[in-house]
Amino acid sequence: MKDFLDNLSRYPRYFITFTLGIFFFLFDILKPYLERPLTAIALVGLMGGIFAFTFFTLRAMLGLSPV
Repeated sequence: MKDFLDNLSRYPRYFITFTLGIFFFLFDILKPYLERPLTAIALVGLMGGIFAFTFFTLRAMLGLSPV
C-alpha cells in the first residue's frame, strides 16, 4: 500500500512540472514578439480576446448567466 501511495503522490508533481514546461516553452516562443511595442500590444490584445471568448463561452455553456 505504501508503494501505491508513493506512486500516487508523484502525479500532482508531474502535472505541475508538465504545465510549467508548457508555459515556459510558450513564453520562450513569444518573447521576441514582446520586444517591439506594436506586436506586444497586438499579442496582449489577442490573449485578452482569447481569454474573454473562453470565459463567456464557458459561462453560457454552464448556464451561469442568461444569454
